[in-house]
Amino acid sequence: MERRLIQPISRGLQTISSKKNLWPKGWRTETKIMGVINITPDSFSDGGYFIEPIKALERARDCILSGADVIDIGGQSTRPGALIIDADEEISRVIPVLKLLRNEFPDVLISIDTFYSKVADKSLELGADWVNDISGGRHDPEILNVVAKYKSPYVLTHSRGNSITMNNFANYNNVVSEVFKEILINIEKAYSYGVAPQQLIIDPGLGFAKNDIHNFCLLNNLKEFTKTDYPVLVGPSRKKFIGNVLKEPDPKKRIFGTNAVICKCVEANVDIVRVHDVSAVHQTIKIASKLWLRKKF
Repeated sequence: MERRLIQPISRGLQTISSKKNLWPKGWRTETKIMGVINITPDSFSDGGYFIEPIKALERARDCILSGADVIDIGGQSTRPGALIIDADEEISRVIPVLKLLRNEFPDVLISIDTFYSKVADKSLELGADWVNDISGGRHDPEILNVVAKYKSPYVLTHSRGNSITMNNFANYNNVVSEVFKEILINIEKAYSYGVAPQQLIIDPGLGFAKNDIHNFCLLNNLKEFTKTDYPVLVGPSRKKFIGNVLKEPDPKKRIFGTNAVICKCVEANVDIVRVHDVSAVHQTIKIASKLWLRKKF
């Protein structure tokens, strides 16, 4: 399988921001936690819970106190079938929360979950640190210019289609190699816009144009991604493929299944996991890290 190796991301961006280090303490030597805050009415497991900025702030505070290393704020549901809102509506949801969170927690790393360049630009201007783009730059390529301008870490996720069409594209001969190759194509595109290799974090995109078999195949082959020098993010939290195995329709009751996947992520040297249940995952990582000692990069 073709790979492009780069210098480890723990070097290179440490001093770009005068505000703070852009990476969590212990980055690349232990599995870190990204806590999810969905400021949406229609997210699959917590839609409508945190629409009010003060409730989103309380949720962020709980995530931080429970062990989150990065807080991921999203104003648009990307679950299969979700309606797509425009950038202005997304801005109206995320910016009030970003301002509150940055004011109360000036040193906390904040990620913006968006595929819009306008949202990314406004958020980074107002103090966000990372951009988490589930389209990998496909939806709005101008977002790559924004990331290059701010020199922010950028989570480049594999996906196909969009929330309406993605299930139509869940067709692979070899899901691991095809996902990897498509990530590499998007990485080369990011480079062409001026994004530096040291900014990139790759995400195989569990659930985005993948069925249950695809998701478990990717999980069973995570080391194909983590053996490169690109940091890897995995987002399994409460997802449908876990519910299908457990025969559990309620996403909030999939915590044990999620934690089983987190153990696999620790064993495979995944750098960061994106989750809803931060406290439980924090405990899981502590024990899993003793069982599978993380190697230093």
